[in-house]
Amino acid sequence: MRVFVTGATGFIGSAIVQELLGAGHQVLGLTRSEAGAQALLAAGAEVHHGTLEDLDSLRRGAEAAGGVIHTAFNHDFSAYETAGQTDRQAIAALGEVLAGSDRPLLVTAGLAGFNLGRPVTEDDNLTALHRLSEPAALELVEQGVRAMVIRLSASVHDRNDHGFVPTLINIAREKGVSAYVGEGLNCWPAVHRLDAARLYRLALEQGTAGARYHGVADEGIRLRDIAALIGRHLNVPVVSKTAEEAPEHFGWMSRFVGLGLTASSALTQQRLGWEPTHPSLFDDLEQGHYFAQ
Repeated sequence: MRVFVTGATGFIGSAIVQELLGAGHQVLGLTRSEAGAQALLAAGAEVHHGTLEDLDSLRRGAEAAGGVIHTAFNHDFSAYETAGQTDRQAIAALGEVLAGSDRPLLVTAGLAGFNLGRPVTEDDNLTALHRLSEPAALELVEQGVRAMVIRLSASVHDRNDHGFVPTLINIAREKGVSAYVGEGLNCWPAVHRLDAARLYRLALEQGTAGARYHGVADEGIRLRDIAALIGRHLNVPVVSKTAEEAPEHFGWMSRFVGLGLTASSALTQQRLGWEPTHPSLFDDLEQGHYFAQ
């Protein structure tokens, strides 16, 4: 299958590109830069120049493909609402092209928005909208699009990760303490980047319209335990911050660091035959590359 991948040069997208090519698919990767184009060519993919804001370029990419994987997102948390609207418009544009066909559209979402007091399953519906991608994708199903959602863990980890855990490490370096909020018993799920990439491929090949799949290997790791591991590696104290102190200490991360996001991937594993095989978050952190400067 020829697959159009947005975010193809990003942390997750680049792994998906390699996974698809390794399985015999062709890849058309979206990029806005010449450096991105060179990276795609070096990987063995085709280049499609464009941006998330250029809806016509997205439509052309989808028209040229037998399936679409959408991973691109502007992670500027100072303009999160604007990024969400851009994402929603991009998903709608991709869906316009795929409506009435059996060509799959995989849309990336997260697990923020659940507060169930138990691990979230694939059959649970959102209770709050922290990101608009999931409802945007599921609305397309009613328009005849074979749209599916990949709910990724809060931590997608591997070398060159620039996500939440590296941000916590950088804050601990800057502040001289590794912190959590309250008792730190809230949990985050995690998945290795290469396991996530394989999940996208399996969903592309086997997934059904309207399905939600969970990119989750570690169901829930306590934030206090993550903070303790960071403190040990950086040799800094581990402390608790109150909810009132969190914004000053964590900055934009304060909106996420107190969330409980425990989730299961049992149904995903059952429905797609997916099984995480790469290192857990803690095993990855213990290798030391997250703390190399």
